[in-house]
Amino acid sequence: MRRVLIVSPHWAPVNAPDMQRVRLGLPFYHRHGWEPVVLALEPESVEGAVLDPLLQETYPEDIRVVRVRGIPARYTRWAGVGNLWWRCGRALAQAGEQLLAAEPFDLVFFSTTQFSAFTLGPRWKRRFGVPFVLDYQDPWRNDYYRETRTLPPGGRLKFFLSQLTARRHEGRVLRETSAIVAVSQSYGPMLARYYPWFDPAKVSVMPFGASEADFDLARKHKPNNPLIDFEDGRFHYVYTGRCGPDMRFSMNVIFRAFKRYLEIDPQNASRHRFHFIGTDYAPPPLGHEWAMPVAREVGVADYVEEHCYRVPYFDALHYLTHADALVGVGSNDPTYSASKIFPYILARRPMLLVFHNNSLVSTFTRQVKAGRLWTFNGPEHIERLSAEVLEGWFMQPQARNYQPFDADVFRPMTSEYLTAELARLFDSCVSDRPHPNA
Repeated sequence: MRRVLIVSPHWAPVNAPDMQRVRLGLPFYHRHGWEPVVLALEPESVEGAVLDPLLQETYPEDIRVVRVRGIPARYTRWAGVGNLWWRCGRALAQAGEQLLAAEPFDLVFFSTTQFSAFTLGPRWKRRFGVPFVLDYQDPWRNDYYRETRTLPPGGRLKFFLSQLTARRHEGRVLRETSAIVAVSQSYGPMLARYYPWFDPAKVSVMPFGASEADFDLARKHKPNNPLIDFEDGRFHYVYTGRCGPDMRFSMNVIFRAFKRYLEIDPQNASRHRFHFIGTDYAPPPLGHEWAMPVAREVGVADYVEEHCYRVPYFDALHYLTHADALVGVGSNDPTYSASKIFPYILARRPMLLVFHNNSLVSTFTRQVKAGRLWTFNGPEHIERLSAEVLEGWFMQPQARNYQPFDADVFRPMTSEYLTAELARLFDSCVSDRPHPNA
């Protein structure tokens, strides 16, 4: 049995998107010849963490999780410092080095959006001779906000500092990694554009998988303080997850179409309500609304509600499975791959989707025949798209009926299938190392 050290600072019961690939894969590593050990932070080290104890019931009890504590945010926030890596990176690095010095590991897998953790890969490779694999869930070096002149999450200063680190270290880390996993097919060409020597073939595209087991748990769960009354006779749309300025266009398309629907058929349209949940990463009270400003501009704010703070994971699944329909708003950045589309599909509800034509979400939803999809290439299409959504969704009640997806096409997007693919990638990275059972 080969052994992999998985660096995933956010960990259950913390509900954080960047630990989901690891969590979903843990039930399947052993069957593919890998023993995982997870290196993570204690929940109290994560400022404003939303905790969901049910997450710890979704992977085997015998999985070893090594937790470390960094500097609590209460000791640094007075100085305006809340950055998780600045507070906890040293403790995580020391714990990893102690593990690698004391125990045999064949590979290190960095699966996190705390990109500074990637810099440990070359350091540990030189010191302990262990290869490493990177998981690109977002771009590390990211020119999107500069090129589009939109406000980055967390503000311009925080983003500027993160990009200084990226430009200083990313190229060196890429030269030494054995492989890269990425959530979108855009990452290989993007990295080759930044670094002409980089081979895009080194990137294996693997979105986050989906788990039916999560939905088995979710069907038994009810939020302590529900945000939506699904029994009030209204037609409830639900969106869960991050929003931002890059999604203004797709939100505009839907809200404009709905406003026109209100004008044409106010009696039926007035029953519709849109709920945007967990749209900002910042902890209370620092969260920022993203959907409501667009709704106000369009004139439909009375029909839209936004809870910008993150909610427990299984609360979110509850809202997905009980909604009358799900709404998916995509980024105008085609590299953005909303892995939430897979739990959306497993929620088995009608879906109204507006995504960039080059997004992996658009490609996949067409293949699996899930929901009603409208795509765009640029802002010049807003009037046409709004008219199409009006006619193709709001004016046709039958379009809002659920249609089963193609389960055979969906199977490669399950966590079981994708973990097998990941294990094969791990095997290829250590093929020249002696197998412990040989």
